[in-house]
Amino acid sequence: MAYLSDIEIAQSTPMQPITEIAKVAGVDDAYLEQYGKYKAKVDYNLLKQSDRRNGKLILVTAITPTPAGEGKTTTTIGLADGLKKIGKNVVVALREPSLGPVFGVKGGAAGGGYAQVVPMEDINLHFTGDFHAIGAANNLLAAMLDNHIYQGNQLNIDPRRITWKRCVDMNDRQLRFVTDGLGGRVNGVPREDGYDITVASEIMAVFCLASSITDLKERLSRIVVGYTYDEKPVTAGDLGAVGAMAALLKDALKPNLVQTLEGTPAFVHGGPFANIAHGCNSVIATKMAMKLGDYAVTEAGFGADLGAEKFLDIKCRMAGLNPDAVVMVATVRALKMHGGMAKTELGNENLAALEAGIPNLLRHVSNIKDVYKLPCVVAVNRFPTDTDAEIDLVIEKCKTLGVNVVLSTVWAEGGKGGMALAEEAVRLCEQPNDFSFSYELEGTIEEKIETIVRRVYRGEGVNFAPAAKKEIAKLTSLGYDKMPVCMAKTQYSFSDDMTKLGAPEGFTVTVRNVKVSAGAGFIVALTGDIMTMPGLPKSPAALRIDVDEDGRISGLF
Repeated sequence: MAYLSDIEIAQSTPMQPITEIAKVAGVDDAYLEQYGKYKAKVDYNLLKQSDRRNGKLILVTAITPTPAGEGKTTTTIGLADGLKKIGKNVVVALREPSLGPVFGVKGGAAGGGYAQVVPMEDINLHFTGDFHAIGAANNLLAAMLDNHIYQGNQLNIDPRRITWKRCVDMNDRQLRFVTDGLGGRVNGVPREDGYDITVASEIMAVFCLASSITDLKERLSRIVVGYTYDEKPVTAGDLGAVGAMAALLKDALKPNLVQTLEGTPAFVHGGPFANIAHGCNSVIATKMAMKLGDYAVTEAGFGADLGAEKFLDIKCRMAGLNPDAVVMVATVRALKMHGGMAKTELGNENLAALEAGIPNLLRHVSNIKDVYKLPCVVAVNRFPTDTDAEIDLVIEKCKTLGVNVVLSTVWAEGGKGGMALAEEAVRLCEQPNDFSFSYELEGTIEEKIETIVRRVYRGEGVNFAPAAKKEIAKLTSLGYDKMPVCMAKTQYSFSDDMTKLGAPEGFTVTVRNVKVSAGAGFIVALTGDIMTMPGLPKSPAALRIDVDEDGRISGLF
């Protein structure tokens, strides 16, 4: 049987005009700014004007990712469509895809099969220009910083202590380390520099955590761009860059309204990576989804040790959110990979490999239930090759933690395949919970990092490299030590070693350095060999993306 590709399904499904979707969501035309026929921005002032009570908040997260795939975004969209099918008023809130993975490995990130948000080509490519605005604001700050030094350096900035990088929304390893300002005095001040991918920019984190334009400007003003010769931090506010940066971000800050294939309203807004940033869509979009829907379904990037940890410990803490239920997405195929099975063999039943990989799922579920004190359901994204014996084993193991397992077939059936999951999510939302953070802010930077490693990763401890110890001491002396911590870590393991699959034990995590994201409001701990500028693979998705003479795009998955 030949299956249609994701893009073929999306292109063959008729969309409703965005004005109709806005009516379904209850967005008054006065707050709607159309970007063509099928997408629009919604004015954030809607949040101030609406007196409607907030809906229930459902977080979708997943096991530790593998090349076999888990389908977290697909499940998030299918769950929302499933809630709609059982008669619930629901709005979904997702991140915007970065062009880096679109042209690199993924080839698209708007869901899959019959559980997608559309127009998928627009969402995966330039969309409404948010990422361009974020990159422009980032690079304006970099230009003003270097210009300040060139024009006499009144702030006494040490060019060797500049921490702010330029960015581009593309996987480009060539830009990780550059030397710029060459060519004589008129062309700037020579220095070693580098680029981040746009989604790793602190502007992206600020953008996603800001609750208003006023809050955005206050956060932008606190961004540390470097240090003076006498070790004092220099901020974007010191450089006078805040007003112009906010002007670039003014329209981008308004959430983007689109639709699922089944006409469920969807906000797609902001998109930091969860391995190098906090991995959640914007606070404004999430709050808008909760304001407009009786149920708001959102996701956090990569596995629950990264995206969910940051959603709960950073985003919920800052935004005052209290989730009502958590969906943990898993596949039998991925669990067998965690049990040591080769990707080429995953179509064969192997209960021993599955049993060896299930502890990864159980550790994530235990964290949600026992650390964060939230109700949880496991959604098994079912593949045709999964056997009943394999499914029964997953159900049996999850019962030991008092967690139900629901089969999801949303990729093949859309909302119909998510109805059982929707019923369980609704049931969990009615249960009281005692939501708790994994750590409190009062501890030292070292203590917070160690708590995450021990309580969430289940490691034995942390090794702090000399550079990290020195930076922690400096940030503590500057008063930045009471912020939450954003761990930058490989997504492929609970540890900082991507080869340690399953539920490793007895490991330590090495923190090679830390940095302050004062505008975002957190400390970033850099572990292992994590990079803030990815590279393209040997055969990038870009090789398979094309457009015909009618403007029809192909090759997006």
